[in-house]
Amino acid sequence: MENSKDNMRINWFPGHMAKAQRMMREHVKLVDVVIELVDARIPLSSANPVIADIIENKPRVVALNKADLAETAWTERWIETFRSQGLQAVAIDSMTGKGTKALISKVEQGASAAIAKLVAKGVRPRAVRAMILGIPNVGKSSLINRLLGSATVRTADKPGVTRGKQWIKVSNNLELLDTPGVLWPKIEDPSVALRLAITGAINDEVYDLEQVMAKFLTMLREDYSERLSERYKLTLPLPEDSEELLRLIGSKRGCLRSGGVVDCDKARKIILNEFRGGKLGQFTLDRQLPDRE
Repeated sequence: MENSKDNMRINWFPGHMAKAQRMMREHVKLVDVVIELVDARIPLSSANPVIADIIENKPRVVALNKADLAETAWTERWIETFRSQGLQAVAIDSMTGKGTKALISKVEQGASAAIAKLVAKGVRPRAVRAMILGIPNVGKSSLINRLLGSATVRTADKPGVTRGKQWIKVSNNLELLDTPGVLWPKIEDPSVALRLAITGAINDEVYDLEQVMAKFLTMLREDYSERLSERYKLTLPLPEDSEELLRLIGSKRGCLRSGGVVDCDKARKIILNEFRGGKLGQFTLDRQLPDRE
């Protein structure tokens, strides 16, 4: 990890991720279509740039997961952007199952050409084979569990828990190849690193929480001050200094040590967990669409 107060860079690429990346390259030839799972709150920042190189010419369906935590209007704009790039895209919520039927339909459509080629060669029709790719903690295992209807695949809140290769039969018409979550070796853009840290794609133990939350509180104050005011019973306008704002929130939430001193670390964790859990409302942090060619 590289860290500086002015230019935050977070690089987290454990050995199992490098191994998983090699495995993906080896097994992508076994599938008909690739499902790329991204976080609907950060559709661009959570898209691994290595994936396009790994899958080469395979059809790809982009699934914007955790859509319930993202702003609906922005999710729709991102879906249109992906479609303008020639990609199938759909918003889903793997926890409730919303959008999963549409996802399966688009996966089957994406694989139709490959299946037709097999039939033309005299091969008996078989189930569509799809590979799920995505960064850590974006909800791959939760999606598979939802498709299966039971908690068959091991999940955890910490990024990077899924290991190895797993073929999962969803139905007679669809088989999924699950893969571990993989980041890219070096995250060059500090703003991308910040968004990945905020949403939980990067292990909380490898970055400076104080630095991340100072930047995040600045973002929230600038774009969502009314949300903060409502949630934490604060008077507008909010303090411009992020540390002052943090202490104010900590005081309101009772994060006090002996002598009435605010426990800032506890306050940081409360705000971050409430954001991730949707208690602060719906957020889309990627708010700059790429230029259309």
